[in-house]
Amino acid sequence: MSPLEVQQLRDNTPGCLSGIVHFNHAGASLPSQATLDAIIEQLQREARDGPMEAGEHGAALIEQARRAAGQLLNAPASSIAFASSGSTAWSMAFQALGPWQPGERILVGRHEWGGNLASMELAVHAGARVEVIPCDETGAVCPVALEAMIDTNVKLIDLTWLPANGGLINPAQAIGAVARRHGIPYFVDAGQAVGQVPVDVQALHCDVLKSAGRKHLRGPRGTALLYVRPAFLQHLNPAQRDVFSAPWNANGYDLRNDARRFETSEVSAALLAGLGNALQEINRLGIERAWERVRQTSARIREALRQIPGISLHDLGATHSGLIAFNLAGWDAFELKRRLGLKRINIGANGVAYTPLDMQARGLSSIARISVSPFNNDHDIEVLLTALRELRD
Repeated sequence: MSPLEVQQLRDNTPGCLSGIVHFNHAGASLPSQATLDAIIEQLQREARDGPMEAGEHGAALIEQARRAAGQLLNAPASSIAFASSGSTAWSMAFQALGPWQPGERILVGRHEWGGNLASMELAVHAGARVEVIPCDETGAVCPVALEAMIDTNVKLIDLTWLPANGGLINPAQAIGAVARRHGIPYFVDAGQAVGQVPVDVQALHCDVLKSAGRKHLRGPRGTALLYVRPAFLQHLNPAQRDVFSAPWNANGYDLRNDARRFETSEVSAALLAGLGNALQEINRLGIERAWERVRQTSARIREALRQIPGISLHDLGATHSGLIAFNLAGWDAFELKRRLGLKRINIGANGVAYTPLDMQARGLSSIARISVSPFNNDHDIEVLLTALRELRD
């Protein structure tokens, strides 16, 4: 991306114009003005014409968003459902796999998102077991070790692709190849991947993939994507149904034969209009170009952090994402986040609950987290580094 393109992104982002330095894109990024406009326009349409009466236009906007999501993920639009959060989307798909039986096994990476593990408790109570796939020498989930764990009791392989607590990029495609070879359902938590790195669900061999709209996609809070491989849909029986997901016909109520079986009739067309605009923006920008910009910027920040005494980085893996986990000696991660916030510098901070298996394995009680967007520039970087040096002193 050229400096002019980066500046154009910033000029179209109200948060950048306000003077905030935002490095918390893994928590929630800053929306563009066009995304805000799309939300407001639909709200105004509903206020002017009536919320239900504006529904036809809202439905068209939702379908535009669905097509844009399919384009980004290399998936048919019919395989995309929308939800209120990534955790909700994942949990709905997981529950639809049931019922679980004693002795069935769920294989997860050590870096599994805590919310997914919480949902798995339903299966554990039914007698299933959650087992951790060993890591390789870099700390990433090991496909070879996974292969050795496979037996007829494995009902699900689940992978958090880019964990919340650091820069690891797990080998999602290689894990998917193992799952597909053995005919085992494969779920991918791509909450930190979609909008940051190229995502091709065909290459991943995944059956289910989810992501939040508020993170690297720069969409509104309260939105999320759920991809379900069309041929896998028949294996998912959602517990939650209404007149939209299971419409009535002469034979009774039948589940939809596409991913919309996970949706309900009551949705925010305004929020999904905003998400649709955000999806169209990343498609126009090009995810490969956005990822290259994030990769370069985060590499610069990592190198600069290594030069600051007292800072320890907590990266795993051979290649790294735009999530930079670190600690500053003498500082609690959450207090560091608060103090930087007083300077109008936003970063993230995670405790054990976000990625409990990995945090406990590495003896980490908390981490501070910098996460990068294509619109972060040299000025943002210098402001952040200057503040960290000042706090160190």
